[in-house]
Amino acid sequence: MKNFDVFNGDADGICALHQLRLAHPRSSRLVTGVKRDTALLKRVQANVGDQVTVLDISLHKNCDDLVDLLNRGVEVQYFDHHFAGDIPTSDNLEAHIDTSANTCTSLLVNGYLGGAYLPWAVAAAFGDNLFDAARAAATPLNLSEAQMQQLEELGTLINYNGYGVTLDDLYFAPDALYREISGYESPFEFIAASRAFRQLAAGFAADIEQARELTAAVEETAVKVLMLPDEAWARRVSGVFGNELARGAPERAHALMTVLSGDDYRISVRAPLNNKTGADELCMQFPTGGGRKAAAGINALPAEMADDFIAAFRQQYGAE
Repeated sequence: MKNFDVFNGDADGICALHQLRLAHPRSSRLVTGVKRDTALLKRVQANVGDQVTVLDISLHKNCDDLVDLLNRGVEVQYFDHHFAGDIPTSDNLEAHIDTSANTCTSLLVNGYLGGAYLPWAVAAAFGDNLFDAARAAATPLNLSEAQMQQLEELGTLINYNGYGVTLDDLYFAPDALYREISGYESPFEFIAASRAFRQLAAGFAADIEQARELTAAVEETAVKVLMLPDEAWARRVSGVFGNELARGAPERAHALMTVLSGDDYRISVRAPLNNKTGADELCMQFPTGGGRKAAAGINALPAEMADDFIAAFRQQYGAE
């Protein structure tokens, strides 16, 4: 029998897997990639009797491959909070899907485990820009404000590491970062002892400083659009910078359009924090788009569709 752990390369996917394997240690083959590399089940070569755990990737994007695995007799345990579409019915599928705007995969896993490794779920929620949910979930921990800020920074940095078009854009491949994290039961121990944490903190500080110097291409009451250059630092920081902008102007929707080689755009959308809805609907109107209600994106928007996207973005969020 073979075991496969399939997970998003961001904070939510990594922390969800870490919680599960702390509770249920298992040798497995890791299948992951950059944050936007979500069609991961096609890479799983499993057969009857094998077990596959899937964390934080859209069931909708992986449905055909999931059905194929189930039909082959593979047992699949699936945790996710992205748009799912129709969930297959199978005795081989254990699905924990909740697309509510105020939850994430790590919080779903935390509930499944009865809060056994809650600090990691709190860090992941911070990484997914669910600050209110993170603080609410952390209540039983009785953390100091300094400890809360440490978990916020940890979630932000793990999430930051997941963004990029290719693994070459990242400081650490997500499977390598997971293996580094897997040696620590406590996130506070990881923060204190890991050189990976310090490297990510230094890289993030440099990248976010450049991002904050950008000038908006569109800035209105309801929406803001920023164009990011075809540079590795911009690809790395785009998602976390979008989260920061959303927190700074909770009544406004934000879109970051990062230029790719070939002049296409990689887009990150953040719905207003005061109205966390519609980001997935907006992005799914365009090729390679997807995500969740509060945060979504488009992997490769053709350059000739840029104006159409901005018009749809403004319409979605009521810009005048």
